[in-house]
Amino acid sequence: MGGKAPDDAIVDAVLTASRTLVAVAERSLGAAAEETTLAQYRALVVLASRGPQRMVDLARALDVTPPTAGRMCDRLVRKGLVRRHRARADRREVQVTITAAGRDVVDEATARRRELLAEILGRLPDRRQAAVASAFRSFAAAAGEVPDSEWPVPAAAADTGAVPPAASRAGARSVSARGRAATGSAAEQA
Repeated sequence: MGGKAPDDAIVDAVLTASRTLVAVAERSLGAAAEETTLAQYRALVVLASRGPQRMVDLARALDVTPPTAGRMCDRLVRKGLVRRHRARADRREVQVTITAAGRDVVDEATARRRELLAEILGRLPDRRQAAVASAFRSFAAAAGEVPDSEWPVPAAAADTGAVPPAASRAGARSVSARGRAATGSAAEQA
């Protein structure tokens, strides 16, 4: 399934790049950063990319304990960014869903992040840009990240036929991401 353990120089290079990506992630939150931590933002991204999640699955995706995920969701509920509800099939099961306001936070941060990344990538020759993109696609897949083009369409957009900004950029979103999300894992925190 995997390759051999990576050389320390490779890990160091990715570690250095990850610091840049964390800084870009923080900057991309903009005004929302005052109200939303990176960990909370990551929860919003998991919900936007994978659809409604059981609390235990959200905790697993965030690599935190269910009580920690619960406290995080309490804060996001108070901010109006997520909604908690009982599952119809099993009333004991708590599901968490991103709200329209939460989706707006994700979409605005994603648009800003795209601008910041495009600026950095623009400093590289075309060949290097393509190599970076290829490497990051592989890296994200190994981490279990759902590509933007496969995120579920928000319920409001599906009901009205409206296409959210990310979907118009990346094409139609696949429902198969929901099925894969139930088995996938995104351990990345930012």
